[in-house]
Amino acid sequence: MDLSLEERYGGKVKMGECIGEDRVLGVMLEIGDLGELRNDLKLKDTLSTVKAVLVDAEELQETNAELSVWLEALKDVCYAIDDILDEFDVIALQQQVNQRSTQRKVRHFFSCSNPLVFRFRMGHKIKEIREKLDQIAADRNKFHLPHVERSLLPKRQRETHSYRIASNVIGRDHDKDLLVHKLVKVADGEGVAVIPILGIGGLGKTTLAKLVYNDQRVVNYFDLTKWVCVSDEFDVKRIIGNIVDKNNLTLEQLQQHLKDTLSTKRYLLILDDVWNEDLQKWRELSDLLLFGAPGSKIVVTTRSPLVVSTLDPIYVHNLAGLSDKESLFLFMELASGKGQMEQHQNLKKIGEQIVRKCKGVPLAIMTLGSLLHMNTEVKEWCSVRDNPLYNVEQSKGGWLSGLKLNYEFSASELIYKWMALGLLGSRYQPKEGEDIGKKYFTELCSR
Repeated sequence: MDLSLEERYGGKVKMGECIGEDRVLGVMLEIGDLGELRNDLKLKDTLSTVKAVLVDAEELQETNAELSVWLEALKDVCYAIDDILDEFDVIALQQQVNQRSTQRKVRHFFSCSNPLVFRFRMGHKIKEIREKLDQIAADRNKFHLPHVERSLLPKRQRETHSYRIASNVIGRDHDKDLLVHKLVKVADGEGVAVIPILGIGGLGKTTLAKLVYNDQRVVNYFDLTKWVCVSDEFDVKRIIGNIVDKNNLTLEQLQQHLKDTLSTKRYLLILDDVWNEDLQKWRELSDLLLFGAPGSKIVVTTRSPLVVSTLDPIYVHNLAGLSDKESLFLFMELASGKGQMEQHQNLKKIGEQIVRKCKGVPLAIMTLGSLLHMNTEVKEWCSVRDNPLYNVEQSKGGWLSGLKLNYEFSASELIYKWMALGLLGSRYQPKEGEDIGKKYFTELCSR
């Protein structure tokens, strides 16, 4: 049988008992750290579960008005749990401050915020929340919401494949020929060599890797070619499993299959979208890839110079943006239709002004071109040209600004807001929290 909060944490003291100073000090020690109660209640786990349900409900509420009402009730509970967690943190800090003298401890025990009274008060609040959650859970069934377990920090789910029609790609012939030359050339004493393709988001690193991967010169040169999309999680076991097409074996079994697969073969391995900056993890993988014949190559696509620094490459291909001419051609093909650019001379001038904002980034050009697809209204083209949201500053990350909030953050301002919201953890002193915030901000900028 579950003990009540009073029985579990306050049972050693009767609330009506006359308590002397020595008894008060004993009680303060017996009650212990409020963090024990906070953890025992597993409120953080409850909050995580509620937030996970909120994600699913918000995805469905647009088509169900009744669900929107249910969702608001769930949000209220979410806020209530958050408030309780904040109260635990505040009281815990007060407890630390009030332990400086015996007199203050006694006065604090008889105040409205002493730990024992606090336990009873929080017990009632938590009981109310549990009752509300029970009712919400009962109502949930009629909306057929799935039970989910998910991280509040979602992992990137990007997947890529190796196929690409070369004729649909504009402006990458020189890059392709240069890379193919590097791949089919064997230097004296060269074993398995690494060649990164480095560039900002949207430049077409994956597209270039596909062009190279499918080039007939490359197909004829290598005995074996493999494509693996790595993305955020650099899982050595998963990567090897994808190379040997077996994902249900132990790491020991996989490395043996890998050795059998690569042994005496000249292979090409594309590792697309790599974010791993951990040298140890890269060495763990690269040591298992040394079985290939001389001339074997590993091509890595990445946005991060720090990733490149872990690879010990023989050559780094720094991918640049498209030329003005290539940018305009790509944009007009998408906006006005294939082969129709000359028929829209009145729009071509505006198109030139639009693509200058894109800084040669194909993703930006394609997005804006698609936005104006088959739209011949001069007013609409001028609207895109004059909208500051569609500026792409290559020096500040190279992402299409129209696909993100257009706001310039001050590092210190953002860090202080994180601290005020408790996102950096309440256990840290202000200086420690600021240092942690700087680390997070640096990581954010690197992404």
